[in-house]
Amino acid sequence: MNARTRTWWGWGFEDAQVLPDRAAAEAIVAQLGFGTADVELPVPVESVRLREPRVETPEWGSTDPRDRITHAKGRSYLDTVRAFRGRLDHPPDAVAFARTEEDVERVLEWCVAEDVACIPYGGGTSVVGGVEPRVPEEYLGAVSLDLSHLDRVLEVDDVSRAARIQAGAAGPRLEQQLGERGMTMRFFPQSFELSTLGGWIATRAGGHFATVWTHVDDLVESVRAITPSGTWESRRLPGSGAGPSPDRLLLGSEGILGVITEAWVRVQPRPEHRASRAVRFDGFLRGAEAVRALAQSGLHPSNCRLVDEREAALTGAGDGTRALLVLGFESTDHDVGALLERGLAICREHGGEPDPPRDAAGVATWREAFLRMPYLRDTLMCCGVLSDTFETAITWDRFPAFHEQVVGATRAAL
Repeated sequence: MNARTRTWWGWGFEDAQVLPDRAAAEAIVAQLGFGTADVELPVPVESVRLREPRVETPEWGSTDPRDRITHAKGRSYLDTVRAFRGRLDHPPDAVAFARTEEDVERVLEWCVAEDVACIPYGGGTSVVGGVEPRVPEEYLGAVSLDLSHLDRVLEVDDVSRAARIQAGAAGPRLEQQLGERGMTMRFFPQSFELSTLGGWIATRAGGHFATVWTHVDDLVESVRAITPSGTWESRRLPGSGAGPSPDRLLLGSEGILGVITEAWVRVQPRPEHRASRAVRFDGFLRGAEAVRALAQSGLHPSNCRLVDEREAALTGAGDGTRALLVLGFESTDHDVGALLERGLAICREHGGEPDPPRDAAGVATWREAFLRMPYLRDTLMCCGVLSDTFETAITWDRFPAFHEQVVGATRAAL
């Protein structure tokens, strides 16, 4: 089977990317109320001009223009719009593709000896500049160290429900291998299609699920990394009260302390019982009150995501008149129907109106749109529409005023 080709400027794979024609752009503009029907397409990759490599690497270093281009940036909106216009200011001088830990050691040793920066690269989905080789002038150059070939599940402990997995395994590859053992890591960030286990750990990533194990921190039992000074590995434990957690050195480190090569993480059998429903609310803040009640109820829903009227319409999960809450429960052990019914009762107490039991269109449409959203961002970019996300955290008592301020400031800026 032929490997799929990553798009060089935007999100995902070339065979899944949808660039609009004028008719599609006119429909998008009509729905949003802004944008332009004059479609702009990304510059051809052949026209991108890169600076010449500043250093000459051993045989492991690729200076192929396509390799350097695809490793020159992350996937933030700013990264993407710059690439869209062919502007890549900080390409790596070379790309190294590691297939073993020995390869990682070899590259790091060379970089230290030659005063060259080494940038770990997993799926390239960073939105904070973590993979862009923008380095201080004291470095003579920069090498991007691609870990995508370190993608195997090495060991599964069925008794303790844990797995030892290489850091370059992207979400689908990781889940496919665990699925052969009837297991799942049950960690699904929106970047799941491309991002890797090592990237999740290095960024302290948050997943799709609403309660219980929501961040990768909750799943990590130990981490192994290669540093210029040697190998670093924490002791594998399900938890410990013995002082500060060593894993926290690498969780959220953004790759600056070492190259994560593998980790032991918690896994579990795949859920056999699922129940979900879409609930409609007259206003986002009314829906937020229901979400607060659900979060404080002890029901622990697996999915509890609220989107406003406009986003519901944009994703096809609503008509633009009401906010949408996607509520779901799952278990490997027991039926979750009663949990869903109690959750829906809480929603009704706060003015929510659940979709009919046999109507799963709202949930299914939103789920598909959730994973397609990064592709949609690229489509909208061609129509002159800026589409991005804000990530924040705040206590419930301050949420209504905070939400109003953020929305107001954003609209004023636009």
